[in-house]
Formats: sequence, C-alpha cells, structure tokens
Amino acid sequence: MNELLIIAGPCAVESKDQIIRIAKKLKKLGINYLRGGAFKPRTNPDSFQGLGDEGIEYLLKAKRETGIKIVTELMTIEQVKKFANVIDIIQIGSRNMYNYELLKELSKYDKPVILKRAFSATYNEWINASKYINNCKVILCERGIRNFDNSTRNTLDIQSIPYIKNNTNNKIIIDPSHASGLSYMIKPMSLASIVAGADGLIIEVHDKKDEALCDKEQAITIEELEEILNDIRRIKEVI
Repeated sequence: MNELLIIAGPCAVESKDQIIRIAKKLKKLGINYLRGGAFKPRTNPDSFQGLGDEGIEYLLKAKRETGIKIVTELMTIEQVKKFANVIDIIQIGSRNMYNYELLKELSKYDKPVILKRAFSATYNEWINASKYINNCKVILCERGIRNFDNSTRNTLDIQSIPYIKNNTNNKIIIDPSHASGLSYMIKPMSLASIVAGADGLIIEVHDKKDEALCDKEQAITIEELEEILNDIRRIKEVI
C-alpha cells in the first residue's frame, strides 16, 4: 500500500467544516492526499462552480489541522501563478489536456502534476501533452473515455495502464469515479486497476454523499473506501 498513491475526497470543497471533517476521517484511514475541487469546470453553467479562492483557503486549513496533503485542479495560468506553490499536487482536468499554454506554465514549477486524459484523446496525444509540462513528476490519470454506450458516464480504458507503463516513464493512476459515474462500480474498477498495474487511485469520497453539491452518484462513503483499501492490501500480498 505504501507505494500506491491513494487520493480521496469530495468532488468539491463545499464549506470549511465539510472539507476539514472529511480530511480528518480520511487521515484516520491512512490516506495522505486529500482531493477537493475549488474551481469546478461544469458542463452546465447553472451547476455549482466551486468556491474558488475561498475553497483553496479551506483546503489549506484542512492541511494545517490534519497534516494531509492537498490535491486540487487549477484551470488557468493565473491560478497556477497564484496557487502552484501552496498545493502539493496540481491536477489538470481532461478539458485542459489540450491547453498547451497552461501546460507549459506548469513546467516552471517543481511540483507533481496529475494530467487527466481527455475523453477522446489517443494515447499518443495524451503522452505528447504531458511533454509540454516537461516535468519528471507528471502523473498520468485515466478517467474514462467516451464511447457509443451512455449507460455509464464514460468507459474505463484499463488497457491504458500497461500501455503507459510500457511506453513511458510516467506513473499512471486511475479515476474510477469519473470513468463510471456510478458508485457501485468504484470498488471493482479500483481493484481491477491495481491488478493491472496502476500506481494509484483518485476516488471521490463524501461522508454525507446524499448532501453533496455535485456528482453524488459517483461518490462513495468513508466506509466503502475502507473496504476498498482492505481489499487492495489483500491483493498486493499476492501480486
């Protein structure tokens, strides 16, 4: 488990109390990285767009109180200049995989960057995008690709794991939450990804998921995350 990068937390930072409460519960499980969106690029402009700068402040407060490291998405060059030095891992979302000016800006910082695959990107497009960051700490993230079937949010491309491991020196983590969009699929997709050789997982977790302001259908509970972690430990003993 120690070599795996496990990142967990809510889709969005909703309040100071919410993110600190969840951070404390995750820390008790041994999770060292808290995810939480402060800037939310939503398809529907009427959806919750995040708390912005205030959300970053709450993440930093959670870090100070728990010691947990923070992972959050930055969407613009201005946000990178303002917050890159205080965030432990910067996330670049699928919509910005092709935003090469933003990626080049990230190359100025000695900071781990998670680069999510765009939902229609080829492997080579994804790999080439990572080269714009020009940073040996780039972590590629498979978060599902779009296909003809809309039964799930996206389709997890699990064969991306061996492809990336065989053709790059980058680590690859899996986002089963965005890949499926359905909470009951998170556990089997997480376990399958670890068996396939993934270097980690980034999972949406909310302790009051029915009250979540966004993506509650793909969030799991703290208890469900604990089950996944226990199963991963057992898997790692035999692979």
